[in-house]
Amino acid sequence: MKKIYILSAVLAAFSLQAQFTVTVQTPAEFKDKDAILYTLNGSKDIIVTKEQSKNNTWNFKYPGHYMGMMKVYFPTSNNMVTFISENKNVDIKLDIQNNKIKEVEYLDEVNNLMNRQQDGSQKKELILPALTQIKEYYKDNTEFGKALKEEIGRLSGTSNAIDAAQHPFISYYNTNYSKFLSNSADPAKKVTQDDIVNFLDKSNDMLESSSLLRPVLVAYLNSGGNTNVAGAVDTLLDRLKVETPRGQTVLSELIDIFDAYDMDEFKTKYLTLAKNLKCTITDRLATTLKSNANVEMGAAFPNIKFQSPANTSAKSLYDVKADKKIIVFWSSTCSHCESELPQLLAKYNDLKAKNIQIIGLSLDTDKNSYTQKIAAFPWINDSELRGWNSSYVDTYNVHATPTYFILDANNKIINKPDHVGNVLEYFKLK
Repeated sequence: MKKIYILSAVLAAFSLQAQFTVTVQTPAEFKDKDAILYTLNGSKDIIVTKEQSKNNTWNFKYPGHYMGMMKVYFPTSNNMVTFISENKNVDIKLDIQNNKIKEVEYLDEVNNLMNRQQDGSQKKELILPALTQIKEYYKDNTEFGKALKEEIGRLSGTSNAIDAAQHPFISYYNTNYSKFLSNSADPAKKVTQDDIVNFLDKSNDMLESSSLLRPVLVAYLNSGGNTNVAGAVDTLLDRLKVETPRGQTVLSELIDIFDAYDMDEFKTKYLTLAKNLKCTITDRLATTLKSNANVEMGAAFPNIKFQSPANTSAKSLYDVKADKKIIVFWSSTCSHCESELPQLLAKYNDLKAKNIQIIGLSLDTDKNSYTQKIAAFPWINDSELRGWNSSYVDTYNVHATPTYFILDANNKIINKPDHVGNVLEYFKLK
């Protein structure tokens, strides 16, 4: 029994040591009370905990070991601040103007260093080439020429070298971003598909929490061109073993990528593979399977409670009674919506005469922009005003705006048009 007590004490001590705190401070005029802490798994944000402010300070306690990207989201004002964890306390101070984040001050060593590294890398990647070109037009002995030469020298000397023992996540992120994603990468050291497969296979757990996974997968697909996408994906999944947690995360990311880029043939192929897996399914892949199942042809479109609906007294989508419903996910900042929704508006009376209801669910964040836009739309409109943090995104598997669904009187999906022209064609109004 004594050994068990000792082991329990050791585990308890380890747990306490592993725990770290995320502290976010704001000025007194910031009106939000609630905030949500997220970690990252691939490209998906994972909720850790929700806290309320005390004297405009939020203290989040993370109960375990974590190295990777994190964010705190303020749902009331749709503000967000991103940062990293190296399993050490995080301390952030926000400057607020008109209840929006104006500036972020990273007070802890890790995020302060990461911020400076990112700033230097961006300037080196984006500004240094331009300054080098400009230098050809100025002599070194002029005041501007001297300043230009000094700045080029400073940026050229900016280094991403970080002691991996002291800062494992920063080192991991910078090294692999420079190798696989940086525009300034040495052409002579161009990575191959084999290089990327090896990286995805052998990388440690920081891959999933780094935000690098999806862009590296896109780079992998692009590096082989369009000649044999399925072959490249099969090679990758065979190497990773699709039944493993990493294999399932990569499979989930690929399904989402194919969905976002309208690569329906490949999405169908690998979604079917995911459905047929006989192993224990991870939460990450289960989320992808669920969101896709929600919007399959013939499926009952999940109900949603309206937040502040316009042009209706209905409390939820299912409360809206019609022979058919057109659901459109859109945004006031979406250029395609700007051109497509007026076409719906032009046929609105014809649709209404056939007892067809339009329900617009907006992925806006700015209330004024949203309110001004819906003033021209007589159909039912609603929004959570949380942008891509809206519940719509996962529930209805939305990857782009506008996205359309046509439902029957029983709220079953009977058509998934690609464009407004397909919507009007379906109802013979084109």
